[in-house]
Amino acid sequence: MVELTVKPVLAYSVYERREATSWRAWGGIADEESAEEERRRIKAELKNLEQRAGFPLKFLPVGMVKSYGDVDRLEKADVYLLYAAGGDEGLLIGVAYRGPTVVFLRHRSGPLYLWYEIIDARLIRRYNDRIGQVWLDYDDVVVDDYEELLRRLRALYALKNTLGARVVAVGGASGWGIGGKAVELARARWHLDIVEVSYAELAERIKKAMGDERCLEEAKRMAKEYLSEEGVRLETREEFVVNAFVLYLVFKQLLEEHEARIITVNECMTTIMPIAKTTACLALSLLNDEGYLALCESDFVAIPAAILLHYASGKPVFLADPTLPHDGIVTVAHCTAPRLMDGRSREPARILTHFESDYGAAPKVEFRKGQVVTVLIPDFEEKTWVGFRGKIAEAPFLPICRSQAEIEIEGDWRRLLRELRGFHWLIVYGDYLREVSYALKKVGMEFVEIG
Repeated sequence: MVELTVKPVLAYSVYERREATSWRAWGGIADEESAEEERRRIKAELKNLEQRAGFPLKFLPVGMVKSYGDVDRLEKADVYLLYAAGGDEGLLIGVAYRGPTVVFLRHRSGPLYLWYEIIDARLIRRYNDRIGQVWLDYDDVVVDDYEELLRRLRALYALKNTLGARVVAVGGASGWGIGGKAVELARARWHLDIVEVSYAELAERIKKAMGDERCLEEAKRMAKEYLSEEGVRLETREEFVVNAFVLYLVFKQLLEEHEARIITVNECMTTIMPIAKTTACLALSLLNDEGYLALCESDFVAIPAAILLHYASGKPVFLADPTLPHDGIVTVAHCTAPRLMDGRSREPARILTHFESDYGAAPKVEFRKGQVVTVLIPDFEEKTWVGFRGKIAEAPFLPICRSQAEIEIEGDWRRLLRELRGFHWLIVYGDYLREVSYALKKVGMEFVEIG
């Protein structure tokens, strides 16, 4: 995970009183003393924000800008956080030209800013009746609300960690339904660095691990510890669980060797079973709970969305097969669900066989009833994603993939039917639709929110 560096910039003007004429613009900052007081206020506010951000975030020292020379001297950062207290539009444009910019305006949170009045007509629309420039959008402007600011920064952090992310693809890279086209689109849109590992190499690694007494003993120890946890119930053969921990150790070694945080497994329903003497389900679930992103099926239609949602939420993501939405509800299921869905505590789980093969070890995670979730639906073309908020109504036990949830759809479920795209869905605890929408706009994609 790469931290997001943010350069706060206070743009302001200093005025001198003149008799019988307008000598100052709107706003509560008009001299060096009030500007310095505002700098100290910003510093204290951002220190508090950094401490509670929940993701790697670093604020650089507050830059003071009242001339074009001041803009030229600003240090580089991933994002510029522009406190637009004053200054002419050229000064603000100069900051925005340096890189992604979020503008913070004060109405009631401190001294009122000049650009609270004029940012729309002058800077965003540029004296037109529509947006007249490419630097700033309405979503790039926050008034008073540091929670909204944090959402923007979280989205930009997610985007930074998604673009160019390295993915280890065991058994090769593919895409559900469209094969190699999905891989091409993922590389073109998201610049993913895909490292392919053959099943021949995996077989050699597993064979070596199975023959390593220390590795086997570690797998047995970890399996025993896992199965003794409160809320875990074994309903398959214990040897399948031990082998799943061997596979987990092999996958983790691959991740470490390739300096990656993301792994996916192709043909995981058939090819991997004779090699690992278990299924990949539990091994991937364990990696998800450790903070990695571990996905089955090597589906590069869905993998970019999974990466973005993972970093936007800071939580494990459940990649699931959907069913047909109806009557305001939809069933989702898969066998690789994380247990640490809220990022803090593990949900109860039954350890069963993988459903289609009735073999191996797969967790049936008992998702929390009443939990609000974000559901993200990526498209086959990497142009338009769909999302909605839902609530887990039930965690049933139907004859389908083991981890199951009935999700109540917030919004018009009939519209959702008309907007369906792709196949796999991504589910995470909490509401992150605004972060996803903001991030997608930055890469020129559309987002359809149902609700």
